[in-house]
Amino acid sequence: MKTLVIFFSHAGDNYSVGNIEVGNTKIVADYISEITGAKQFEIVTHKYDGMAYGSLIKLAQEETRKGELPEYEGDVDLSGYDTVFIGGPIWWGTYPQVMFTFFKKHASDLKGKTVIPFTTHEGSGLASTVQDVKKAFPGAAVKDGFSIYGHDVRTGKAKVEKWLKGLGW
Repeated sequence: MKTLVIFFSHAGDNYSVGNIEVGNTKIVADYISEITGAKQFEIVTHKYDGMAYGSLIKLAQEETRKGELPEYEGDVDLSGYDTVFIGGPIWWGTYPQVMFTFFKKHASDLKGKTVIPFTTHEGSGLASTVQDVKKAFPGAAVKDGFSIYGHDVRTGKAKVEKWLKGLGW
């Protein structure tokens, strides 16, 4: 079974954990890859680089309200994968809008594949991500997801291992 982890992660000024060099979601994606052997594709945009947390949240709220779809760098061929993990932080009740840019571009690429959402957050859990992924990829088998507090990520590898063990890894 070929597995891929697709994620967006925000380094820099983050709620509850301060200014971080490696984003919380990147750390979880790395745990998943280490345990499952999955390849990774990071959704990268420089739109949010260097922004203070307060400004970032205002921008994220505005993007969500307007349904903006920020551009991202690079791309990935999803045809060779059976299982795809999709992860990101929770910004205004769901994934950051840049992830929806990816979803729109790849709407039909996950048909018949297993998709597993995951999130980092500071109180929102999965929010609406599972429903949003089901809507974005109607032909995929979307599993229940996993969420972890951002402030727990750096010491939370065992939580990720337990979740993945429950999924059969």
